[in-house]
Amino acid sequence: MSEAESTPVEEPASEGTESSEVTLEVEQSTPIISGLALEHWEGRCRLTLPPDLDWIDLWPQLQLYLVGQEHLWAETLPVDCACGQRLLDQSQLQQLAEALSEHQLRLDKIITERRQTAIAAATLGYSVQQGELPPLLARETAGDPEPTANPLYLKTTLRSGMEIHHDASVVIVGDVNAGASIIAAGDIIVWGRLRGIAHAGAKGNLGARIMTLEMAATQLRIADLLARTPDPPNPPYPEVAYATDQGIQIAPAYTWGRAFAVSETP
Repeated sequence: MSEAESTPVEEPASEGTESSEVTLEVEQSTPIISGLALEHWEGRCRLTLPPDLDWIDLWPQLQLYLVGQEHLWAETLPVDCACGQRLLDQSQLQQLAEALSEHQLRLDKIITERRQTAIAAATLGYSVQQGELPPLLARETAGDPEPTANPLYLKTTLRSGMEIHHDASVVIVGDVNAGASIIAAGDIIVWGRLRGIAHAGAKGNLGARIMTLEMAATQLRIADLLARTPDPPNPPYPEVAYATDQGIQIAPAYTWGRAFAVSETP
């Protein structure tokens, strides 16, 4: 009985140096960056990156932080990455996606206030939210407010599952596939086939238009108006969707252009 009592007291005392070294390693591996956070709720995560720290300093701390969080979920979860004013290029986004995948997390959406980051994310195939537009929700405002942000110009095809949110107009040079969606405070212009969901004037601007080379959208919205498109003409030709007192109307681009020019003449 005396041997059992003496063992746990004297052995740790003889290894005091090793014990202090282990404690020091644990303390150093704890992230101390304010603004770095990973929130988990309802089968989804939101990763917030601090805006004012160089990537070379943030990267190792982020990796350590993910190690300390990985036991909070049991299955692979999609991640919305909120990076605010931080500028991220394609290589950094790929680096981030690889790090997340090692901890059963899948980078899905980039929430940013930087146009360059939005373009890089969309080019890699991630959903993008630029600004604070709620998904598929028109907010009532007085009159037809004009967006103040710069248009978002993307040369890419939006695949199923991708979302683009922008606080001004959006121009896509490429197709918008079924299952993809664009939500913009201004106009939506698709230099290709539009087969997904398009919501123009999402802050209440009834003067916003949706223009595309082939109008085959699963759903059209302008401000709080909602419509489904008929079968596209065969062969297809450019069309414009716009708001009227009778709802959303679709017209051939050349016809709408002439009618609009006449209506604007004093």
